[in-house]
Amino acid sequence: MKKVLKTAAIVLSAASVALGTAPAVTSADNPVVQTSYTSDPAPMVYDGVFYMYTGHDADGADNYIMPDWKCFSSTDMQNWTDHGTILPESTFKWAGENSAWAAQCIERNGKFYMYVTVVPANGGGRAIGVAVADSPTGPFTDPIGKPLCGPDWAFIDPTVFIDDDGQAYLYFGNPNPYYVKLNEDMISYSGSITKVNMTPEGFGTRSDGENRMYVEGPWFYKRGGLYYLLYAANGIPENIAYSTAPTPTGPWTYRGVIMPSEGRSFTNHCGIVDYEGRSYFAYHNGALPGGNGFQRSVCIEEFTYNADGSIPTIKMSKSGPEQLHALDPFVRTEAECFCWEEGIETETCSEGGINIANIENGDYVKVKGVDFSEGADTFTASVSSAEKGGSIELRIDSPSGEIIGTCEVPSTGGWQKWQEVSCPVEVSGEHDLYLRFTGGSGFLFNVDWWRFGGAGQAPDNGSLYHSTFERSLESWSGRAGAKVTVSDEASAAGEKSAKVTDRTSAWQGIVRRLGRDFKAGMSYSFSAKAMCAGEDTVFHLTLQYSDGEDVLYKKIDTVSAKKGQWVQLCGNDFMLPEGASDMYVYVETDSGTADFYADEMIAASAGIDLIDPEFIDAVPGDTDRNGRIDGFDLVIARKGLVGGFKDIYAEKAADADRSGSVQINDIVLIQKYLLGDIKVFPEK
Repeated sequence: MKKVLKTAAIVLSAASVALGTAPAVTSADNPVVQTSYTSDPAPMVYDGVFYMYTGHDADGADNYIMPDWKCFSSTDMQNWTDHGTILPESTFKWAGENSAWAAQCIERNGKFYMYVTVVPANGGGRAIGVAVADSPTGPFTDPIGKPLCGPDWAFIDPTVFIDDDGQAYLYFGNPNPYYVKLNEDMISYSGSITKVNMTPEGFGTRSDGENRMYVEGPWFYKRGGLYYLLYAANGIPENIAYSTAPTPTGPWTYRGVIMPSEGRSFTNHCGIVDYEGRSYFAYHNGALPGGNGFQRSVCIEEFTYNADGSIPTIKMSKSGPEQLHALDPFVRTEAECFCWEEGIETETCSEGGINIANIENGDYVKVKGVDFSEGADTFTASVSSAEKGGSIELRIDSPSGEIIGTCEVPSTGGWQKWQEVSCPVEVSGEHDLYLRFTGGSGFLFNVDWWRFGGAGQAPDNGSLYHSTFERSLESWSGRAGAKVTVSDEASAAGEKSAKVTDRTSAWQGIVRRLGRDFKAGMSYSFSAKAMCAGEDTVFHLTLQYSDGEDVLYKKIDTVSAKKGQWVQLCGNDFMLPEGASDMYVYVETDSGTADFYADEMIAASAGIDLIDPEFIDAVPGDTDRNGRIDGFDLVIARKGLVGGFKDIYAEKAADADRSGSVQINDIVLIQKYLLGDIKVFPEK
C-alpha cells in the first residue's frame, strides 16, 4: 500500500476528520484494491470474467481530484488482476482536468461502451461522455468528440441497461434522477431527457423531512420481471437505498435502505451484478489508511435476494465474498493478480499489460487459495531490476509463515529489461501464498508474472496450457452467462471434468482467454474433449478475436457426438489470424442448450500433434479416409506394416481386426474383403 501509506500523514479535510481517523493496516481482503484509491464501482460480467470499473481518487486530494478510470478483474472473487488505467480523461479532448467522475461500461454487439461523468473544459457544469472499445479493457476512443448529453450539474453518475426488447436506457442525475432512451448505436439518443417524478411512495422520505431519499449515483437493472433503481440516499453522509418498478420508467415504489451510512466516506456509490449463480454488491468506503470522503476504496459483498425479490440489509466487511475456486499455480499468473498487498504499486509493462513495481524491503502480495495439489518443486518468475535486485521469499498462510522457497533476483540492467529466475520449492495442498520481497534500501525489482512446476501440475505435452479440471477450473469460465463448475459426474480422463450449465443459447459454453503466450500470425495446436449426456449434438471448438473494430470468429474444429459419447475437437497447427487481438478459445454447440462436459483442454506450440488415437473413429480398411475401400487402402496398410505409419488415422483403419496393433492378419483381412471373401470386418 505504498501510495496509500504515503497519504496517511497528509492532513485530512474537515469532513474526513469528522468521520474518523485512519486505522492501522490489517491483512483483510476488502477493499479489493489497495495499490490506489478507487471509487464509484461499476461491475460487469463478460465471457465468464467479473470486471470492476472504478474511478481513481488522486493521492492526498482534499477534493474530488480524479484523473482517469481503472479496471480490475477476477474469476474467483478474491484474487483481482489490475488492468491499470483503461480510460484516461484526456481521451475526451473537450473535457477539463481531474474531473473523471463515476462511469459504467456495457457490452453490445461485441463493442464496449463506457459512459462517464466529466466537466467540459469550457464550463457549464457536468456532462456525460461516451467512449467505445473492442475489448473490456480498452483502448477506448471518443466516437462523437463532444458530450452525449449535458452540460448541467444534473448530468452526473450515468448507469446504463439494455432491456430484453433491445431498448437501452441511460439513468443519471443529482439531486433528481433522469433517464433517456439510447439508440441502438449506443452513442446517440432519441426523444427528450425525462425527469423522474419523485414521490414519497416512490422514493421515501429523508430524515430531514424532504419527500425523497434519492441523492445521486443511480444503478439501474432488471431481475425477473422487476426493474431496480439503487442510489445514494438521505443526504450527507449517504446510505444506499432502492426502489422498484414494473416497467423501466416507473411507477417506482420505495423499498428501503440496503447499506447504512458507515465506512469513513460521506458518499457511497454501488453496483449489483450476478456472477456464477451468485449475487454481488459493490460499493466504496474510506477503509484504507488515509481514507476519507475524497480517498475512497472499492469493496464487494456477496448477498442473496429475499424470496420476494427484495434486497436484504448489507453490512460492510473486511473479508469480502467467498472464494469461488482455488487458484492453479501451475499456469502463468500475472504478478498484478492478488488478494491483498502491502507496499506495492503497478505500472505499464514493456511486455504488455501491467507489472508490479517500486518494490521495497518487506513489501508483499497475498494470493488467496492456491491449490498446489500433490506438490510443487519449482518456482519461476519474470523479473527486472536496474539496481542490485533482492529476493522473493515464498511463504504460506501468513506474511511470516513457513518459507517454502527463496528466489534470488539479480540486476537485469533495467527496470523493464526482463529475465526469468527460478528456485526449488517444497509445498503441497491448498494454502494462501505470500510473495514477500526482501533486500537492501530503495526500490529493489519489478515482477511481471510467476508460475510453479512439479508433481501437482497436469502433464504438459509441450503445452502452453493443459487443463484437466482435477483441482479447479483454472482459467476457464462460462461464456456469456453460462455456468461452469468442476464435476465428478463424468470425465474423459482422470476423475473430474468441467460441467457447463445454465445455457440459454447454443453459443454459450466454456471459454478461456488466450494470453501473451499466443501471438497473432503464429500457429498453435488446440484440443478439447466434450460430451453431452442429454442429447446428440455437434460441438465446435471456436476462436473469437478482434480485428480492428470487428469481433470475428473462426472454427478450429467441428465434431458430431452421440448422446453420452466423449469426442475430441482438435486443430493441429491452427494459425491465429494476422492482426488478431483480444483472443478467446471456447467450446460451443451447433444448436440446443443442453448441459455438457468438457475435459483435457490443451494448447501447444505448432508441430505438436494433439490427436488422441483413442478418440479417432476410423473405418476398418479405409486407410486413405476417402469413404471406400480399394486397392490403394491395401497398399497403404502394407507400407505402414513394413515402414511404419505416418498418419494415426491410417494406422487405426489398417487395424482391421481391432486388436490394437497392425499385424499381418490385418493385411490378409483387407485383401479378403477386396476379393469378396468376407463382407464385414470382425467386431472389436
